[in-house]
Amino acid sequence: MVNWFWKRREVGRKLQLRSRDDQDGALRVDFEELAPDVDTFLGQAAYLQLGFFETLSELIAHTPELADKESLSRAAGAALTKHEALVALIRHRGTDPTALMLPFRESLDAFRRATHGVRAFETMLSVHITAGMLDDFYLSLSASYGDTGTRVSKILRADDDRGAIVEIIGRAIASDEEWRSLLAMWGRRLVGDTLLIARSALRPGALGAADVEKVEPVFTQLMAAHSRRMDAMGLAA
Repeated sequence: MVNWFWKRREVGRKLQLRSRDDQDGALRVDFEELAPDVDTFLGQAAYLQLGFFETLSELIAHTPELADKESLSRAAGAALTKHEALVALIRHRGTDPTALMLPFRESLDAFRRATHGVRAFETMLSVHITAGMLDDFYLSLSASYGDTGTRVSKILRADDDRGAIVEIIGRAIASDEEWRSLLAMWGRRLVGDTLLIARSALRPGALGAADVEKVEPVFTQLMAAHSRRMDAMGLAA
């Protein structure tokens, strides 16, 4: 399913995919020697959260209903809180957050543009789906970085307050059934771009066939979680 993402393995750390509650090893799959250096990891993770905040803030400005504005503001605030916590961690390590995030600005801004819908409901779905998948992925990466990774894991596990987005989308579907097929199609389109961003978090290079076999189960798990999010909204993945 994801073979086309992968190239060559380079020497690095061990990476594991874990469930969010990490109560057992059911979702644990080993990546070998693919975790990026810690600065790349932190810079990408911090800028992604900033991007989610910016997109949600834009949605607030174009949402007419006050209750929906308030709901979106909570989700935006949660993303900003995660961003600020990651920035504080970067500073604690003695590194300039701007310097760490800047190399990823162009690619991640392009990702935001590519996943920005023409309609507000599409963009809301984009944030819910892409942030969910990437939070899961960066949470799995965090297992490779010792105490720093533990702190990142705690940050990413914080409440994202995106449940209200699901409710808003649910009301849209209930009011007009055409939204269901349109948003289902849009949700499927988001997957490729999101997995490419996840791929960019790993060490570059080509993977051999044996390496692809190790990587593919991790993305299979991400896709399974994506399907559950879509199902929860009554949308077909």
